[in-house]
Amino acid sequence: MSFKKSIQTILLGFALCFCFLVGIGQNPILAATIVENEPIFQEKMQAMSEKTVNLESTIDRFLTSIPAGYYTIANVEGLKKQLKNPQTLLVDVREPSEYKSGHIPDAINIPLQTLAQNLEQIPQDRPVVLYCSAGYRAAMGVMTLHLLGYDNVQGFPPSFAGWKTAGEAIASS
Repeated sequence: MSFKKSIQTILLGFALCFCFLVGIGQNPILAATIVENEPIFQEKMQAMSEKTVNLESTIDRFLTSIPAGYYTIANVEGLKKQLKNPQTLLVDVREPSEYKSGHIPDAINIPLQTLAQNLEQIPQDRPVVLYCSAGYRAAMGVMTLHLLGYDNVQGFPPSFAGWKTAGEAIASS
């Protein structure tokens, strides 16, 4: 799967999750009443259509604003070169149990599901690299941070599996 298709798939997932979350608060009895009341139903449908257009334009703005070199640490040598810069923060977005069983040296652990609650640990003024076990969670983390205004974040798609396969040092806690 190409990088562009991966990003499109992730964005579609986020859009679907957003739509699901918006729908959670709906009352089924109210929904039945809305269907019976056509003018109210039409107003709701128009409002939903406007939200969809807003979501689509937001996603479009995000995709067209992706900076050059967005996800370019494509191999172990590239990561090792980046880590020579002492300002680089390496973030393992796997679960704590995965991190404890082995991680790339000097990485900190911020599980993907807690990124938004741990933004104070993620600087905006120096390089940040995210990795996970196979690349998917890191890609979601990079996209999330970019949507939150971080333009200094990159992913390492080979992730921990690629690092380990290359025979590089592994730290454990």
